[in-house]
Amino acid sequence: HMGAPFSRTAENKIAQRNFGGQSYPRTSYSADKTGHVILHTTYEQCLKEGVRFLQEWYLLDLIQVDGVLGGAVIWNMKKGKVETIKAKAIVMSTGGAGRIFWTRTTNPFLSTGDGMAAAFRAGCGLKDMEMIQFHPTGLGKTGILMSEAVRGEGGYLLNSEGERFMKKYAPNKMELASRDVVAKAIEVEIAEGRGFGGTGLDAYVVADLRHLGPEVIIEKLHGIRDLAMCFEHCDPLVQPVPIRPTNHYIMGGIDVVDYKTCATEINGLFASGECSNISIHGANRLGGNSLADGVVFGKVSGAGAADYAEKHDQINCDAELQACADAWEAKFKEVTDRTAGRPVVEIRDALANAMWNKCGIFRDEARMTEALNEVNALIEDYKTCYVGDTERNYNMAFVNYCEIGSMLTVAKAIVSGALWRKESRGAHTRDDYTKRDDENYLVHSIQKLREDGEYEMSTRPVVFTKYQPEERKY
Repeated sequence: HMGAPFSRTAENKIAQRNFGGQSYPRTSYSADKTGHVILHTTYEQCLKEGVRFLQEWYLLDLIQVDGVLGGAVIWNMKKGKVETIKAKAIVMSTGGAGRIFWTRTTNPFLSTGDGMAAAFRAGCGLKDMEMIQFHPTGLGKTGILMSEAVRGEGGYLLNSEGERFMKKYAPNKMELASRDVVAKAIEVEIAEGRGFGGTGLDAYVVADLRHLGPEVIIEKLHGIRDLAMCFEHCDPLVQPVPIRPTNHYIMGGIDVVDYKTCATEINGLFASGECSNISIHGANRLGGNSLADGVVFGKVSGAGAADYAEKHDQINCDAELQACADAWEAKFKEVTDRTAGRPVVEIRDALANAMWNKCGIFRDEARMTEALNEVNALIEDYKTCYVGDTERNYNMAFVNYCEIGSMLTVAKAIVSGALWRKESRGAHTRDDYTKRDDENYLVHSIQKLREDGEYEMSTRPVVFTKYQPEERKY
């Protein structure tokens, strides 16, 4: 009704297609650009309603006093200055943190976990951060997303022997098994020498769409075709496309304690979308459910925040806002004046390597312990890193510096949670604990920031309503 042009059936009803792990075709779509279409539609509605956007402002910190939200401290990129905003209620919808894995991610460059990190520093818990989803079909060279529409429309995955290898891993679902099953299968095929290009990070398998025919590819998969031609220099009409798993989604996030309003434990702070953990995805998200999550709980969080703001007064937090703003102003000067130190982009790349190689699709105690040590070392390097730009207006080097700080904060929570969870569950796969352990780990992990800067782990029981947990089989 808002004007999103969903794809239609011959009877002019909204079309639905198969996505991985589903028992029937239930994913509504708009060709292969559903998220893009929803984004533009909602943005148009915002313009229609006169919503004011603060373009190119970057969140630095949230301010709370005695557990009550008071406002936010923001970096104005255009003017190169710290600004403060008082607020009775704030909704965090800042997205995921996939750029922790840098080039092996489908996420845009702004998915650096800034909202999660800011809420964490303000006293919110981060929940289930070890649960990271890897999408099976990232483009081979870049990790850019090749949508699940490829498999939903009937594309095949082939190894170097020309075999549809998913018959070995999920014979009933084949390519339409859930994402973690397909991603792990691809990595096993590559590790066992059945990928193209060896077994290193440049290895890949292929997605073959040629049997679908030009009409299906051009009408329903044109975005995917464009990406394949731009970034892999191959046309899916006539060539299979190189693909390899890539980081895609973080099931964990800001701990939402009331799903009916999306409220957090800080009064006045709400969260929705990928930065949040309402726990509707559990340990593994099915394709299509992120957009549904964003649309549904975007509305819920907005209504929750509006209702809260109508019933509460603005707290007096002028001193706290100003103190935080002064601290960030001093930090900008101190950081940008440095003439030596480890380049901040080196820290970013080292973080990506540690996370992909040691806390990625397959995990174990030894590798994750190394990853945690490396992340802690990078956090120390970050304290004296070199940024190299003293300008104020559009100082993107400083913004990158802030983003990498957020990525380090979130990465430590991911590795800490993965080390703590000594089992395999959903997307969290440990080679040293291969079974699900409901007796000890059928709980949410909650991490909070202590005053000494260390992370404190606690747990919360999982609430079950209609469905009880059972073993997943194919």
